[in-house]
Amino acid sequence: MCGIVGYIGTREACPVLMDGLKRLEYRGYDSAGMAVVNGGDLDIRRCKGKLRELECELAERPIRGRVGIGHTRWATHGKPSEENAHPHRVGKVAVVHNGIIENYAEIKNRLIEEGSIFNSETDTEVIAHVIDRHLRGGMSFEDSVRQALTELRGAYSIVAVNADEPDTIIAAKLASPLILGLGDDENLVASDVPALINYTRRVVALEDKEYAVLRPEGVKIKDPRGNEVRREAREVQWSPAMAEKGGYKHFMLKEIFEQPRALADTMAGRVYAESGEMSFEDFHLSPDILDKLDHAYIVACGTAWHAGLTGKYMIEKLARIRVRTDIGSEFRYRDPLVGEDTLLILISQSGETADTLAALEEGRKKGCRILSICNVLDSSITRKSDDVIYTRAGPEIGVASTKAFTCQLMVMYLFSLYWAKVRGTLPEEEVKRMMASALHVPMLVEDMLKQNDHIEEISRKYYKQPGYFFLGRGINFPVALEGALKLKEISYIHAEGYAAGELKHGPIALVDEKMPVVVLATRNSMFEKVYSNLEEVAARDGIIIALVNPGDEDKVRDKAHDIIVIPETEPELVPIVLTVPLQLLSYHVAVLNGTDVDQPRNLAKSVTVE
Repeated sequence: MCGIVGYIGTREACPVLMDGLKRLEYRGYDSAGMAVVNGGDLDIRRCKGKLRELECELAERPIRGRVGIGHTRWATHGKPSEENAHPHRVGKVAVVHNGIIENYAEIKNRLIEEGSIFNSETDTEVIAHVIDRHLRGGMSFEDSVRQALTELRGAYSIVAVNADEPDTIIAAKLASPLILGLGDDENLVASDVPALINYTRRVVALEDKEYAVLRPEGVKIKDPRGNEVRREAREVQWSPAMAEKGGYKHFMLKEIFEQPRALADTMAGRVYAESGEMSFEDFHLSPDILDKLDHAYIVACGTAWHAGLTGKYMIEKLARIRVRTDIGSEFRYRDPLVGEDTLLILISQSGETADTLAALEEGRKKGCRILSICNVLDSSITRKSDDVIYTRAGPEIGVASTKAFTCQLMVMYLFSLYWAKVRGTLPEEEVKRMMASALHVPMLVEDMLKQNDHIEEISRKYYKQPGYFFLGRGINFPVALEGALKLKEISYIHAEGYAAGELKHGPIALVDEKMPVVVLATRNSMFEKVYSNLEEVAARDGIIIALVNPGDEDKVRDKAHDIIVIPETEPELVPIVLTVPLQLLSYHVAVLNGTDVDQPRNLAKSVTVE
């Protein structure tokens, strides 16, 4: 979720790049930089921190030229620092990059053996080295980039300049967005539309595996073989505010629709289904250490706590380890029974949650091994943890968490599989099969998002109802809690999530013809029991919204008022897919009620006080 801007034309590049980067600030970043070509020279300015730091650097040491690239970095490989900031330069080449190069370590080791010297911890620097190698071998700039692309595995958007060809910018993408802006005697490239609309509203989106050659007089799009691709530009009608949201009405909706990409990023470079191997950066829990741990304790707050409850089901079933979960604000006041044989797992989107930080300190005092699952690199919780698995969801602007939650669930799934593999509680072939299933989840979420219009129609029927129930059993129970929380957070409607078996122990007294009851009835070992709970609601004239797998529609049709079909996957992955329609339901109910979806009343994105 970094920001990329490139400019070539008749203006001074530096102000254009800075303006574009500022318009991408909503994406979040921890460092920034730009490279400008002037004749045969290449000037680079980079710094850790916010754009104002870069502006101060440019004020003291200005750079001039009409061709340049700029970047704001959200770190994945390597901590935030000037050395790790983009652009990365090798020889006469400078590169900016979004995404993850999965085979960067393999390429880097090969290049080091051949004599290359690296100056950063990033995966991006290998791209500049590979392009430089081909240039020095006699290839043109375009051919060097094209050849480099054949050597890279992963998801990326890349923009490169070469001081020896100062009239050219080359951009390429694979599974990471890149937009071309077409002007008069000037052209631009950016990771998102907001960076372009001050200069042109004529845009073309690059498709996967394509690259573009930008010159002042025009842009050529080409396929991997170098054949030109013809594509018509479209006119963007968005306002600047809409452009930041990618054309979506709210950041929350944009972030819901970003989940396929976010989930893919969470797995990139970590999951190798064919070999059954997994790897996590900033993670040092070796098999020897894991074998010494007797149990796990998961601590989190709010939505992250729901991810922890789901993780408990996953770890216990797959790795056969005892797991307890606790709310951060309760954990440290109970003198918990944890110690050196405990893996304390902390989950936090921001890494700054006060109650979770307090739990970390309590666990540290008692000698726990501490693993944090977090979205923000170098946050307080990650700095104080023994091990970290980053969710890589990218910046989340909406206060109500969406993509961060589903990425937390994916990390819990991957870690559960890793622990199961270490303990030998699953056969090797089963681990490989379940890893392969995880790789399909982004596509399943994409399919789920196609039901947005259907879910909006359901929302229109019931948005005026004063209260909702969400029911689930087993691993779906925490999803029911999360569905209820989302609705409460952004629509201000009272909602409760329950384990479906608890319905008859009190809550059923509230069920009547005015009460929508969202029943999570996906197919698993408890389907028949959930169906029995559904019948109990129907007998009290409750409004039933049933979420079922394909083929089960007829089983609930005579009881349910509305049905949402959920694609099938592993039981432990179902919560990820099942969460998406609940997010959309909450979103549309809130919009119809006219609430402030992105900044609901009384709530903050990160709770940094007790």
